Amino acid sequence: MPVDPALLDDLQWRGLIAHATDLDALREALSGESLGFYVGFDPTAPSLHMGNLVQITTARRLQDAGHTPYLLVGGATGMIGDPRDSGERTLNPAETVQEWVGRIRRQIEPFLSFDGDNAATMVNNLDWTGELSVIDFLRDVGKHFPVNRMLARDTVKRRLESGISFTEFSYVLLQSMDFLELHRRHGVDLQFGGSDQWGNITGGAELVRRSTGDQVHAFATPLVTKADGTKYGKTEGGALWLDPEMLSPYAFHQFWLNVEDEKVDELLRVFTFLPRAEIEALEARHAEKPFLREAQRVLADAVTTFVHGAGETEQAKEAAAALFGGGDLSSLSPATLGSALREAGVVTLDRSGGWPLLADLFVSAGLVKSKGEARRTVSEGGAYLNNQRIEDAEASLTADDLIGGSWLVLRRGKKKFAGVEVR
Repeated sequence: MPVDPALLDDLQWRGLIAHATDLDALREALSGESLGFYVGFDPTAPSLHMGNLVQITTARRLQDAGHTPYLLVGGATGMIGDPRDSGERTLNPAETVQEWVGRIRRQIEPFLSFDGDNAATMVNNLDWTGELSVIDFLRDVGKHFPVNRMLARDTVKRRLESGISFTEFSYVLLQSMDFLELHRRHGVDLQFGGSDQWGNITGGAELVRRSTGDQVHAFATPLVTKADGTKYGKTEGGALWLDPEMLSPYAFHQFWLNVEDEKVDELLRVFTFLPRAEIEALEARHAEKPFLREAQRVLADAVTTFVHGAGETEQAKEAAAALFGGGDLSSLSPATLGSALREAGVVTLDRSGGWPLLADLFVSAGLVKSKGEARRTVSEGGAYLNNQRIEDAEASLTADDLIGGSWLVLRRGKKKFAGVEVR
């Protein structure tokens, strides 16, 4: 498969090159024959997240341009964990790490092609570290790492006062060894990752040079943050997971729909595969009429389709239209409706206690503070059950009102709604 000589220009235009070992040498390498490259994912959680998605889309761009991916899931490095500024990691049990290795491998597989001339290969660094003796590790790897340079790494310097274990201090040696092993075993000549990994990445390139005399290449993608510089996430304390069981496709789609105007251009370039001319035209329209939020809608549809598929994207859009626009709720699958309602807030109703009056249910759902307020809302025409206006606040619910056998949707006005799960 011929390579695309314009690849590096596209990566730079998309803002995906934060650091590089040597741009001229990298350009030459990417413009020649198919280049073996690798990117790593440590199983420190049961799912990949938004930050990992930057690396997945970048790997896909390189493969589409004719280069050959090696996707490393760190069965060994995941047992240790990269040092963090916030303090020592809690080491996960070996069984948990290996379970997460399997989950992450399955998550990555749909995003790249494992067939053809530049087919992707999945690797696990436990394969070359599991039987490695401490003596061999220290002689063959450790001797190439001056301690003064390791102490100068930013994360290590910040941790020195509070303390850092030898385990985390040595993480850079393990990750660096990955580059050397993949270079020896598969001819891999390029590594990339997030800019927070740049010290580890350059450590690997240096280890290859010191051990073999070969010159290899590396680059780092920037960390994607909000306009105020803080990390993105579903909430302040939770990541934007790619696993639909940890974050529903509806919630995933809603996240991208609600990104800031100041960031949407950047996110379109990083996370979508739309061509440059199309993105630039979209950016121009967005700059002129940001209130239309066309850029956010294109972004949300493109990224959700890439991660979860076109069917889930359509379900997410239909759910939003039904909840916020008064559409047909019965057309939604119970799973999609349930995930959408859980984002807004859900109360549980035990039908064994009998069916409540609508006014009581509005109070229980937190849409009004009292039955009197519920009655006023109904009389003013602002109360809805399953997108149908309620005429009688004292009416009782029945099983016929349930959607999908277990759901009710209450709404007050245009945008204040709540879900009721009936058991």
